Amino acid sequence: MKPLCLLFLSAAAAFAQPFSFGVKGGMPMTDFLNAARTQNFSASTTTNRYIVGATAELRLPFGLGVEMDVLYRHFRYSSSGGIGGITSNFTTRDTTAGAWEFPLLAKYRFPGKIVRPFVDAGVAWDKLSGLTQTVKSVAANVTNSTSTSAPFELSKDVTRGFVMGGGLDLKVLVIHISPEVRFTRWGAKHFIDPNGLLNSKQNQAEFLVGITF
Repeated sequence: MKPLCLLFLSAAAAFAQPFSFGVKGGMPMTDFLNAARTQNFSASTTTNRYIVGATAELRLPFGLGVEMDVLYRHFRYSSSGGIGGITSNFTTRDTTAGAWEFPLLAKYRFPGKIVRPFVDAGVAWDKLSGLTQTVKSVAANVTNSTSTSAPFELSKDVTRGFVMGGGLDLKVLVIHISPEVRFTRWGAKHFIDPNGLLNSKQNQAEFLVGITF
């Protein structure tokens, strides 16, 4: 009985894999939205050039792993326009929001001692948060201002997509530094403007650096 228990414990120890966690940050390589201009209306968009979050990974045998991230980014967009005449009508819309991204990835590390290239792929969910739109309208020299968390161009506040990427895993003592480029294809758009001024981009690229322990 004792040898059997020792054999079982040895096998469990051999297959017990370390669980790493840390922080991840970077910058978007693509804008969050497309903006357009017409004769009477125009739109603009700003994607803040930072991504911050946390990461965790279960390291499996043979260079395999499963990674889960929680990433946050912020963006804003605005549109304005109107019709002139005897009675002018002019409207501006200024919108700010954040997006939480939850990638779940399968990872493979190629052999190496200090630097190990890797590839990963999986799925991701994207959830909008803190969406606020301020609308100011001027009609007959009278200004009105309202705000909403559900603008008319909002199509979905949650979307899902396919992720793939690749990078390097650099081990420094007990720390792993992992620069990576990721590409995501979202299955649906967050925003679809009926006027064609603003639309979400379904192709997304990011440069990320993870630091795990």
